[in-house]
Amino acid sequence: MEPPSGSASRQHVPWSRLLLAVSLLTFWTPPTTAQPTIETVPPLAAEGSNVLLLAHNVSENPLGYAWHRGERVDNTQLIALYRVDNNATTNGPVYSGRETLYPNGTLLIWNVTQRDTGSYTLLVTKNDLQTEIQTGHLHVHPPVARPSLQASNTTVTEHEGPVVLTCLTDETGVSIRWFFKGQSLLLAERMTLSSDNSTLTIDPVSREDTGDYQCEASNRGSSSRSNPLRLRVTWQENSRALGVGAITGIVIGVLLVLTPLAVLGRFIFLHRRKWPPASTSEGGLSQPLLRAWSKLPHMLGGNSCLLPGRGPSGSSVSPASRPDARPPAPIYQELLRPDTDVYCHISHKADVGP
Repeated sequence: MEPPSGSASRQHVPWSRLLLAVSLLTFWTPPTTAQPTIETVPPLAAEGSNVLLLAHNVSENPLGYAWHRGERVDNTQLIALYRVDNNATTNGPVYSGRETLYPNGTLLIWNVTQRDTGSYTLLVTKNDLQTEIQTGHLHVHPPVARPSLQASNTTVTEHEGPVVLTCLTDETGVSIRWFFKGQSLLLAERMTLSSDNSTLTIDPVSREDTGDYQCEASNRGSSSRSNPLRLRVTWQENSRALGVGAITGIVIGVLLVLTPLAVLGRFIFLHRRKWPPASTSEGGLSQPLLRAWSKLPHMLGGNSCLLPGRGPSGSSVSPASRPDARPPAPIYQELLRPDTDVYCHISHKADVGP
């Protein structure tokens, strides 16, 4: 079977209709070897986004461009054509009102839907009336529904755990990413992700983990992020450092102890200053004290006390008889001074009588 001839090839395209629609072509010529290319931007389109079908390697100074739906040139599937000579655009039968054809041959489709998925063919008419044909493809992915985020506990104590965060979505074939405080989450050693990334486990919890968490579900064309979920981590600072209340209580307690001591010290100081002056008799002892001192042995049952500078009770010892003699001091001063040596000899054989 012989291959189709050139005239047979021309029969595939009804040129009478092309002349009415394009007003540029007078006859069909086979495509040349230098072909334009079609680039879809973005390559993976999400429903509701805008998509560009960029024409690359197009001949300089062409006569016009024509975009068609499908994989072949068919005027019934014409979207729009552009004539360079008069800068005029003509819309075709499948024009939806969301397409814009630019002078460089690029086609913009606004707010794409899944119905826009398919092939698109560009026909370029050069100034020598030759043509270039290239086909591009557009695939529109449905939008990803917003996932939800739940936690096993949203308020925890530091160094406790685990806390489990779960990303919930009804989508299939999606990938999941985690965000912390609006930034991509950097996993610490305490954090573990499940095999499908849908579950984040933190064990143990640190105060550094306090903040907003989000998960994002995405397919090849779109993504959606959950609402923030706040994790609060508390810590026991009061167990390591005194709080304001504890410090206040300690200060009050110290004041309650020191105030009576200060009053007592003041009383002793004033009492010493008001003590009766010593007389010159008996080494500075006053007569009432001497009489009381002389009766002390009898009260102790024959016991005797020896004070420095004095003999047994009721007698005096000459200062010269002691090697470390010092001026006598009143006995009440001796008793009040803690470094004063008072020697008492208590007779255990003394009779206890009335």
